[in-house]
Amino acid sequence: MSTTRVYRDGALVDEDVPLAGLRERLAAEGTVAWVDIDHSDADHSDDAELMRAGAELGLHELALEDAAQRHQRPKVDLYRTHQFLAVYAVSMADDGTLTTAELSVFVTPKALVTVHDGFDMTPVARRCADSVLTGDRVGVLLHALLDFVVDGHLQAAATLDELIEDLEGVVFEDDPDVRRLQREAVRLRRSLSHLRRVVIPMRDIMTGLTRVPDLVDEELEPYFGDIRDHVAHATEWTESLRDHVTALRETQLTIQGNRLNLIMKKVTGWAAIIAVPTAITGFYGQNVPYPGTGETWGFWMSSGVMVVLGAALYLMFKRKDWL
Repeated sequence: MSTTRVYRDGALVDEDVPLAGLRERLAAEGTVAWVDIDHSDADHSDDAELMRAGAELGLHELALEDAAQRHQRPKVDLYRTHQFLAVYAVSMADDGTLTTAELSVFVTPKALVTVHDGFDMTPVARRCADSVLTGDRVGVLLHALLDFVVDGHLQAAATLDELIEDLEGVVFEDDPDVRRLQREAVRLRRSLSHLRRVVIPMRDIMTGLTRVPDLVDEELEPYFGDIRDHVAHATEWTESLRDHVTALRETQLTIQGNRLNLIMKKVTGWAAIIAVPTAITGFYGQNVPYPGTGETWGFWMSSGVMVVLGAALYLMFKRKDWL
């Protein structure tokens, strides 16, 4: 349920180390550790692992409670001996469905502790191994984790951007599938709302980490600055996408309204044309004599009047683009 990696001078020297005795191992100069706890076990044995890690590394009980309960808002809490972060990694399916994974992170001077619910940490470990950063600093491990998380935020925003652009093409089709359009618009708006809730707090998290002494030194500062830049980019991107989705919805409603007005205009025009012969036949249907009563020419005259007036109305409406 837990994986402990020990690094010395920036190189991985041991893996699957038991938590017992970890504090003594970290006393050696140039040694840091990464304790990764999978919180998905149904029998709660991972809670015991978390408590053992807390006792071994001196983690605050409130932070341990937050990590055990899960479903925290994205945040950074600064304690006297360590920091606690709650961040969310995201992944976006091809249909626009967003999946989030909560990561609880403890940052101590000599160890990084991550707690998650079935999240695959392999890419993060690979990024640590391939990192150009070296040294006996927990900040190197934290950089790899946050860099991976924020890159996922940017990728999700890029995917949403592409899906919204594809949806724009559907809006302007001559005969759009309205049900599909509404269904996809609602799904994208829901995914965007979830993405904004995990992306926007990252700016405060990165700002809070800059207040931690000895965590980000001069060598790490440009790399953490790059993450802050990506966070700002992701935040601005999600904000613009929200405006984009809102404008897309308003455009859809405007187009629907225009089409409805066009239909009503045509129906009204045809009703006006039909009203003329209806009025003539209704008038001549009275029990009073009319020109040509009982004569063949009277029938043809009334019929001609209806045809001529109907044709004249049609031409007039057509010229005014009412039909």
